[in-house]
Amino acid sequence: MKRILLFCVVAGLLEAADPTPAGNPWNDRDLVNPATLAGNLKGPLVIHVGFDVLYRAVHIAGTPYAGPTSKPEGIAELKKAVAGQPHDRDIVIYCGCCPMEKCPNIRPAFAALREMGFTHVRVLSLPENLKTDWTDKGYPVERRGE
Repeated sequence: MKRILLFCVVAGLLEAADPTPAGNPWNDRDLVNPATLAGNLKGPLVIHVGFDVLYRAVHIAGTPYAGPTSKPEGIAELKKAVAGQPHDRDIVIYCGCCPMEKCPNIRPAFAALREMGFTHVRVLSLPENLKTDWTDKGYPVERRGE
């Protein structure tokens, strides 16, 4: 009985040391801040994985739309968007619909890309939303009609 209890305590300590925030499939190394990405939009493949209405209104300049990945159709579109890409390609995903902690799209997109074998997947850190953390800071965007 003592051995089992000790194992549970040690396992609990190891679990607590995991750098992955609760509920997120990524860790801090997988996040990219907006200023860094804005200075290097030509490097990684940056994909919008949020809602169509948001993408049509405003999105990061030059980024393709993959659909809301909270739905199977969005995951299918994401798979099409990365088809033919090497698995070590730098990919950054973003949504920006709401605070990241509540976003229904980022987690399924990140998990799907990792399950597909992509090894350099990162998440654009938008703690509040795309407007506050990207657009209001003057980073490059495209709007409807541009």
